[in-house]
Amino acid sequence: MFNDFYRDKRIFLTGHTGFEGCWLTLWLKSLGANVLGYALEPDTDPSMYEEVRLYSHCKNEFGNIMDTRRLNDVMKKFKPEIIINLASQPVVSLGEKNPAVTFQTNVLGAVNVLEAAKKYDCVKAYLEISSGACYANREGENVETDIIGGANIYSASMACKEMMVDTYRKSEAAGKFPIATARGGNAIGGGDWIQDRLIPEFIKEVSVGSRIKLRNPNTVRPFQHILDLLSGYLILAKCLYENGDKYAQAFNFGANDDGNLTVKDFLQRFINVYGKGVIVDDEKGKFFEYDRLILNSDKAKNILGWTPTLNIDKTIDFTVEWYKKFYADKDDMFDVTMAQIAEFERLCKYNESNL
Repeated sequence: MFNDFYRDKRIFLTGHTGFEGCWLTLWLKSLGANVLGYALEPDTDPSMYEEVRLYSHCKNEFGNIMDTRRLNDVMKKFKPEIIINLASQPVVSLGEKNPAVTFQTNVLGAVNVLEAAKKYDCVKAYLEISSGACYANREGENVETDIIGGANIYSASMACKEMMVDTYRKSEAAGKFPIATARGGNAIGGGDWIQDRLIPEFIKEVSVGSRIKLRNPNTVRPFQHILDLLSGYLILAKCLYENGDKYAQAFNFGANDDGNLTVKDFLQRFINVYGKGVIVDDEKGKFFEYDRLILNSDKAKNILGWTPTLNIDKTIDFTVEWYKKFYADKDDMFDVTMAQIAEFERLCKYNESNL
């Protein structure tokens, strides 16, 4: 897969201790990449970082992207060829509780990584991880040319990030290296224990026999497996490196059509596979969220040759399998994770001949 492109490539990956970052680091390592992860220490218990012993599989540096001196020192020593900025505050509810940290991390933090990258001629491609939440109007399928904006703190921070990156793309970093943004949907998969996210909250509550409270059960979201989303990142980063001018733009990586579900419908399907769980409506926990988000991925399909591989049933099967093996306390979660990556690669629909 990827025609051996990633072998020996020096990848500077921020946010590697988080859910997405752990999966991406392990996949890159399986492809032969030389990965340096820069992130805060994991802040969940359990954490995927610890369960898969990620520190054994990459160069590991703990640090904050707001710490510009340390960020620059680490980047200077490593001399990256590709930078992927995954570091963010990704939780909608935490954004409402702490707007300052959300904007600082998601916008100013990204500025810091870009400013550091500008100093080094070794950088050949820069990928900023954004979100489909950046769109202002959610009435239909969102395409990359739609207006961006936000009615809650998290979505507003992603819209600001997109505007900032576009400015760098056109001016500040123009001619230095190509910059793209990736806008994904609601990624699920094993190893996610982030506070207030749907599957982690379900796993936590069902493990103690509690009912699962949903604050907005009828909102529609694009549910996709983490590996489908990460496959988009990897394809885009490869394209940026090889032919940056053509691919230095924003791309949606959305779910298969069958993954565009209400939160309640999705969770009920998850419960059916998991084997237990009861849903209740949580009126007290509600705050403003958009009624729907559906991402149109035609651009990624037509230009990058990317398309989602796992349907919603397989997405749920992969996720349930990971958590059940974790809680059975019999399996090595590194082996489980690598086996799912290998199975995904076997099933993958990515067509490199389209590039």
